[in-house]
Amino acid sequence: MFYRENGQFKTTYRADQQIFPIAQDRWFILALIALAFIAVPMLASDYLMRAILIPFLIFSLAAVGVNILVGYCGQISLGSGAFMAVGAYGAYNFFVRVPGMPLIPALILGGLCATFFGILFGLPSLRVRGLYLAVATLAAQFFADWMFLRIKWFTLDTPSGSVAVSNLQVFGMPLESAASKYLFCLAVLAVIALLAKNLVRSAIGREWMAIRDMDVAAAVIGIRPMYAKLSAFAVSSFIIGVAGALWAFIYLGAWEPSAFSVDYSFRLLFMVIIGGLGSIMGSFFGAAFIVVLPIALSQLLPLVAGLFGFSISTTAVSHAELMIFGGLIVWFLIVEPHGLARLWSIGKQKLRLWPFPH
Repeated sequence: MFYRENGQFKTTYRADQQIFPIAQDRWFILALIALAFIAVPMLASDYLMRAILIPFLIFSLAAVGVNILVGYCGQISLGSGAFMAVGAYGAYNFFVRVPGMPLIPALILGGLCATFFGILFGLPSLRVRGLYLAVATLAAQFFADWMFLRIKWFTLDTPSGSVAVSNLQVFGMPLESAASKYLFCLAVLAVIALLAKNLVRSAIGREWMAIRDMDVAAAVIGIRPMYAKLSAFAVSSFIIGVAGALWAFIYLGAWEPSAFSVDYSFRLLFMVIIGGLGSIMGSFFGAAFIVVLPIALSQLLPLVAGLFGFSISTTAVSHAELMIFGGLIVWFLIVEPHGLARLWSIGKQKLRLWPFPH
C-alpha cells in the first residue's frame, strides 16, 4: 500500500517529465545515494571496497556506455575492451607526458581518445549491421592489442609493455585509501549515469531508438543514420574509455596490454544482456550479477561441500563456478530475455496495483 501515487498531481510539463515522477522513487534513490556515499565508506572493509565495490562501480560505468550503443542504438559491438584500453593508455600518456596534469582532465582526455577511436571503427556501421558489424568492431580489439603491444611510444618505451601510475590526487587530496578510491569512482559514475539517463531521454536518444527499431523507417522520417550511429559510437566510446582509465588508474595501478583482452568485451556485453538492453538501471543490475555472483559462488561452494562431509579443491571450485555461472546465464536468458531491469519494472508495476487483481 505504500507504493501509490494518490495525491501526486503534475501541474507542469517539467514535473511530468522527471526521471523519477513518483515521489517514492525519488526518496528511494536519494536514500540509496546517501547510503552509498556516507554509510558504505564508514562500514565497509577495505577488502570489500577493493575487491567488490570498486570493480562493480567501474564495470557499471562501462556497461552504461555499452548499453547506449547496443541497447539504445542497436549496434552490436565486441570492441569494448579496445575502447577501455584506448581510454586507459590515452589518459596515461596525458598524465605522464604533460607536467602537472590533474587526474580528472587526464581521464576526460583519455575518454576523448576513445571517442575518436570509436568513431573510426564505427564507420563500418554506416554500411553493415548485425553480425558483420560485430566482426568489424572485433577488429578494433585485435588492432588495439597489437598497437599497445608493438608500438612502444604508448608505453614510454618500456621493454615489457607494462606501465604504472602513482601519487594520484584529486583537488589536492590523495587517492591512496580504499575509501577515497571508492568515493571517487562513485562520484564519476553518478555524474556520468545521470548525464546518460538525460541523454537517452532527449531528442538524440529518441533518434538512437528509432535507428535501433528500424533504420530505414527512421531515415524516411528525416533521421540521419550517419549522425545517429556515429554519435552513439562517440558517446559510448567516451564512457567506456573513462571506465577503462578508472580501471587502470584506480583499480589496477599497474597494467599491460593483456589487461584489456577480448574477455572484457564479452563480459560487458553479457552485463548489458543480463541487466536489460535499453535500460540504464539494467547496466547496474548486470554489473552486479557478473561481479558479485562468481565471488559468491567461490565462497559458497566449499561451504556446501562441507555440509555434505567432503572437501573440494580450489581447481574444482573454479571449474564448478564457471559451469554454474554459465548455466545461470543461459537459464536466466530463457526465463527472462529482457533482463533483470524487466523484472524490476514488473515488480514496481505489481506494487502499484496490489492488492487489486487488475
